[in-house]
Amino acid sequence: MIIRRFEPKDTDEVVSLWMKCNLTIPWNNPWQDIERKLKVNPELFIVGEQSGKIIAAAMGGYEGHRGWVNYLAVHPDYRRKGYGKMMMIFLEEKLTALGCPKLNLQVRATNREVIEFYAKIGYADDNVVSLGKRLTKDRKYNS
Repeated sequence: MIIRRFEPKDTDEVVSLWMKCNLTIPWNNPWQDIERKLKVNPELFIVGEQSGKIIAAAMGGYEGHRGWVNYLAVHPDYRRKGYGKMMMIFLEEKLTALGCPKLNLQVRATNREVIEFYAKIGYADDNVVSLGKRLTKDRKYNS
């Protein structure tokens, strides 16, 4: 597998991969996620290619405090061959070169197979609670 930077021409193939891997959810628009990602750390948006076909993808990010990985996917036909680990090592090396001290990621608690994958490559439960809030453009700050 060759790992390279995502290019806009990869969009439909990457979204298709994410859908095949059940990474998309109704309230997230993967095309918008890609559009936003290309504005922030686009060099950390990578794909894994084999014989001209995208078989893996991941979005890395770094805001100066922590690194993040989102949307790591390996096509089901190519799993258990070390490609997910290769993608993570690639991003870990890129983030380390940027001075990133720690990499975080989120996995749905029900996704045991993915949690086991990350545990095998050295990730552990930080015993924290992940909180989130959907932001809308029409919110106003009231003092």
